[in-house]
Amino acid sequence: MSQIIDTFRALSLAPSSTGWLTHSNQPKVLHGFDDVCNLINERREILSIVNAEIRNGPFNLVIEEPVLFSERLDIESKVFIQDTQISLGDITISFADAQTWNPMPKWDGLRKNKDKIIKQLSECDLDTPSAIASGYSTTTNLQSLISSLCSSIISQDLPTTRNTTSKLAGLGIGLTPAGDDFLMGAMYATWVVHPHGIAKKFTEQIANIAAPLTTSLSGAWLRSAAKGEAGELWHEFFDALIEDKNMYLPMSKILSVGETSGSDALMGFLGTIGYYNKVNKL
Repeated sequence: MSQIIDTFRALSLAPSSTGWLTHSNQPKVLHGFDDVCNLINERREILSIVNAEIRNGPFNLVIEEPVLFSERLDIESKVFIQDTQISLGDITISFADAQTWNPMPKWDGLRKNKDKIIKQLSECDLDTPSAIASGYSTTTNLQSLISSLCSSIISQDLPTTRNTTSKLAGLGIGLTPAGDDFLMGAMYATWVVHPHGIAKKFTEQIANIAAPLTTSLSGAWLRSAAKGEAGELWHEFFDALIEDKNMYLPMSKILSVGETSGSDALMGFLGTIGYYNKVNKL
């Protein structure tokens, strides 16, 4: 009996996803969840195939119709790429007509309105459950690490940033440990508060140190942040700040990501913003 192949259509993909599909020779399934399938290639680069409700991301390929990946795939499922389609087990996804999504937020617009935006953000009180705040403070001097990272980014103290990054990287459990989520949020803040050249220097250093110390998936997020890339939910949050719209709805969507991933990332972002505000007395 021949195997029945289900074919799906990709709606969008990030530029790095196009490169991944073009240059991967030995792709494998890394994780299969209900709405997401993470693939990894021979260079340890990640492609996330996601259902539409997950939205766009810096290394996502978004498909039109939902797939329950957890029931269709496992780490032994074969992965093949041919022309404009990718096959995962009994699933085939065509990306021939997928639209390219730009993962780069409007950093210039954020910097242009930096002082107004930062003053507004500094009035936020992020009072949410956080793995980085509650789960690891008993075994590490966590608050000191957080303060050290935020202040060193603002003061452009690269040696301290590097040292603190090595202690936060991989701190926690899960596919994106809490320490990494905090680092990612701080990296986004770095792109807002500093000119492009300085932001690039600091975020690249953070990613280069942290990525080898954590999971492949978390490392992919950190390396994307070092390129100035972010997921669609963060784009909506940043756009609301630029356009002076209600920021709390897009913020709430970020907070809903994972058990504490969104709140940890926002802590990193707002914590760094807060130090900028403190130093500059806006």
